[in-house]
Parts: sequence; C-alpha cells; structure tokens
Amino acid sequence: MSRIGKKPIPLPKGVTIKVEGNVVAVQGPKGKVDTALPAGIRVEQKDGELLAIRENDSQAAVHGLARALVNNAVEGVTKGWTRELDIVGIGYRAEMKGKTMVVFTLGYSHPIEYPLPSGIDVAVDPKQTHLTLTGIDRQKVGQVAAEMRRLRPPDPYKNKGVRYTGEHLKKKVGKTGAK
Repeated sequence: MSRIGKKPIPLPKGVTIKVEGNVVAVQGPKGKVDTALPAGIRVEQKDGELLAIRENDSQAAVHGLARALVNNAVEGVTKGWTRELDIVGIGYRAEMKGKTMVVFTLGYSHPIEYPLPSGIDVAVDPKQTHLTLTGIDRQKVGQVAAEMRRLRPPDPYKNKGVRYTGEHLKKKVGKTGAK
C-alpha cells in the first residue's frame, strides 16, 4: 500500500491543472511545468485537491513516485525550489557573467564558465563564495547544483571545493611524518 500515493495534493489558489494523456501541465503564478506520469497512473481533481489513482496493483511501485512528481510541480509553480552551494578554499570563487553564465575560479589553470539552462536563476553573494540557485522545476534545480558541485568536489583531506550548504563532510587524517 502506497502511503504517499494515497495522500491528496492540495491545490493552492491560482494553480490550474490540465491533464493530456500521461502528461500533467501545472500552471501557477511562477510559471508552467509539465510532468510525465508513468503508464497506469491517472490524476483526478476533486474538491480542490488532486488524487493520484493507479489502475491496478502492478503500478504500486510507481504510485508514490507519480504523486510526488505532481506535488513537486505544484510546489514549484507556487513557491519555487532553491538549492544553496558554498565554495570553500583560498582564491576559490564564483561570479556572474551576464545573466546566463557563471564563471568559477576553483584552483585550476583556467576559469570555468558554466552556462545556465533556461528556467534557472543564480544569485552570488558579495563575498563570491555562496550561490543560491532558484527555479520552478525541482529536478532541473537539483541537476544544475550537482553539476556545479562536480566541477570541484570537496577534497577529503582539506575539505576544499564546492559543497551544498549544510553538507556534512568527513575529514580524513593525512600521513604521519617519518619517525
């Protein structure tokens, strides 16, 4: 029994839903998100709420997933999604170049230019070591944050690199000197 799949999705004011086949289009104050549903799952609107309904028990594995995807789309068009990154290391920084390019200086011999996909906004703090990514598509925000982190993952010995805000890292002990 999917507990997540059975929960209704509350529809806030200003959000409209259009179901076309297995694609759910969610429109809200921040924009529009299309979500594909797995086969055998349909979405019904009742009393200002959405319900994910599966046709039979063979779709039990994707029932909660389908409900979560639609819920993420509804939350995205109302509140939006954010992901925060910290850059740790001497001389490591990021800056905006225009509105669609982030330039990272991460200790390599060259700066790294990262073009932003459409629908993603980045704000860099004045110290140039903290980035805030915002967007309405949760999957795209998380993917862009993961790609930025991959440019210089945190080093296990010095903990330098790009990390998520609040990420806990285990620092390894280095070599001991010769005795």
